[in-house]
Amino acid sequence: MIRKIAVFLEMIKFEHTLFALPFAFVGALLGAVAVELRLPGWGEIGWILLAMVGARTAAMGLNRLIDKAIDARNPRTAPRALPSGLIGTKEVVLFIVISLVLLMVSAFQLEPLAARLLPLAVFMLVFYSYTKRFTWLCHIVLGLTIGLAPLGAWVAVTGRIDGTALLLYVAVSLWTAGFDIVYACQDLEFDRKEGLHSIPARFGIAGALWIARALHAVTAIGLLALFWLTDLSWVYLAGTVIAIAILLYEHRLVRPHDIRRLNTAFFTMNGTLSMVVFLFTLIDLVVVHRW
Repeated sequence: MIRKIAVFLEMIKFEHTLFALPFAFVGALLGAVAVELRLPGWGEIGWILLAMVGARTAAMGLNRLIDKAIDARNPRTAPRALPSGLIGTKEVVLFIVISLVLLMVSAFQLEPLAARLLPLAVFMLVFYSYTKRFTWLCHIVLGLTIGLAPLGAWVAVTGRIDGTALLLYVAVSLWTAGFDIVYACQDLEFDRKEGLHSIPARFGIAGALWIARALHAVTAIGLLALFWLTDLSWVYLAGTVIAIAILLYEHRLVRPHDIRRLNTAFFTMNGTLSMVVFLFTLIDLVVVHRW
């Protein structure tokens, strides 16, 4: 069982929780300070962490399960645990159920609105894996799903949604959609052959990279707007400038005729960006504002 758990965690790339988790904490921090003039408690942080782990694990498990047949035909993904037989379908279903239970239990420990919105979150976790079968907007759907992390954390500590929360949601959603478009460039030929939908398959790599840049430009505007709409100081602004620089560097790494550094752009740069925004927000609120 321990070996199966290790295989499952590797299959879902558990370490990539780092992408969304820091932004979830940003949502919790900004929500608690903006709405209730306090920092979130350790209990709230703990349940948000568990909810994030449950949601992300369930989402990736569902994605691998739903795409099992497609992954088996794609030379890039055929070695994955499910297509290669390293783990069975029943075992993956078991881990998904456990993850969904963890998400549900965690949501019910937080603000009531978080529990009421749980069905919508679960629907999005399931739905996005099917979207590439019928629309090239699948990347946007994925972004709207991952963007629920900071929005959900905001709701978890405040019990409400306001314009600032929605701005953070849009910024993170478009950031996610943008880097997913870049990542999808490596499967352009396979997607076209299989009749799957994606922005690279629809518009080509050059067009897809321009769309990703446009989405990330809106992300940058959204992160800057948070500075003007809140009481955040120059510390947060400095972190945002660094995050924007990371986005610019990410797009310099990938060219229409050279995507060899795609993994660096996707994994390293985006993981670093989310941590930078979180750490500078935390320092701003705890050290500068002394909440």
